[in-house]
Amino acid sequence: MARSQESQRRVSTNVQCDDLYDYAVAPARPSRRGAKRTSVTWTVTDDWPEDVPVAEAEIAVFEAWFGDLFDELFGDG
Repeated sequence: MARSQESQRRVSTNVQCDDLYDYAVAPARPSRRGAKRTSVTWTVTDDWPEDVPVAEAEIAVFEAWFGDLFDELFGDG
């Protein structure tokens, strides 16, 4: 009986592994029904003011994180 269990565990050496760490099979996702498609007409409204107020702290955050990118795009001036 032990011999039959060993033979079941053996893997064919003819199979090539593309990725040695990719051995787990992802679980099958349950199928979901698609949402009903209804004819909807969207209305886009631009209700932003002409000038949007920006605080000094917001400018400082953008300059700290994106300063190099801004310099590359707009120059050092």
